[in-house]
Amino acid sequence: MPIRSIIKSTGRYVPPEIITNQDLTQWMETSDEWIQQRTGIKQRHWVSKDGNIGSSDLGYEASKIALDRAGWRPEDIDLIIFATLSPDYYFPGSGALLQRKLGLSTTPALDIRQQCSGFIYGLNIADAYLRTELAKKILFVGAEVHSAGLDISTRGRDVAVLFGDGAAAVCLEAEEHDSDQVGILAATTHCQGEHAEELLAEYPSFRKKPSLSPEILAEGLQHPRMQGKAVFKHATRRMPEAAKKIMEMTGLTVEDIDLVIPHQANLRINQMVQKQLEIPDNKIFNNIESMAIPR
Repeated sequence: MPIRSIIKSTGRYVPPEIITNQDLTQWMETSDEWIQQRTGIKQRHWVSKDGNIGSSDLGYEASKIALDRAGWRPEDIDLIIFATLSPDYYFPGSGALLQRKLGLSTTPALDIRQQCSGFIYGLNIADAYLRTELAKKILFVGAEVHSAGLDISTRGRDVAVLFGDGAAAVCLEAEEHDSDQVGILAATTHCQGEHAEELLAEYPSFRKKPSLSPEILAEGLQHPRMQGKAVFKHATRRMPEAAKKIMEMTGLTVEDIDLVIPHQANLRINQMVQKQLEIPDNKIFNNIESMAIPR
């Protein structure tokens, strides 16, 4: 029988500190109305400024929950995949740090930096490992400590109001099934490098010297910058395209699907994508208003 990739369990964790839109008005020219009108966001979770907390720490908390739900021990894991754009260190990867936190010695750990599309890319990689029998059980973790890298000022508000901190973990296992409608059915991934500079954090950079300097820090070039209108335009075009392609690949329609979980970056984007795909309100999930992720 063919091997299928099965999601055995999930786990998620957010730091306890909540930052409301009103809190942001302390540091930048903005308002709750301005933020909600453009993004739909009311609050987000950030790690404490006083704590030494990295993405691997958040990922560890999420992993413990996922492992417990799956009935796995850390020693059962054949591969760790860790998706993040805010690693604990420039290198080594946060996957290696998570491996150490789990008490493992030589279990392989792979970091990927696919930003917003990290979950889809990571799931696709895990599926490939499982189907080709390179692994039997995979722990896939996505975690971010965005708050540590944001320009929390009026200059950086277009990005700073969007991002929160948190982590999620998925336990995936290879199982034999005679049905092709079990497990991960398909994935579609894409990239458009021509638009790379529309959302980027330019420094530290190994292609430029110095990789970081007081002048670079003063200009805020180490913080992410975004051309918001362009990113909005691409998202509202490409997300429906990808959704239609995956439905075509699997022979499914919107009527066949019980729940659609879009990327939680901007509620306005999700609403436009929902409209284009004609998804009923009871079939789409959004928690971007509060960024709250219950256990």
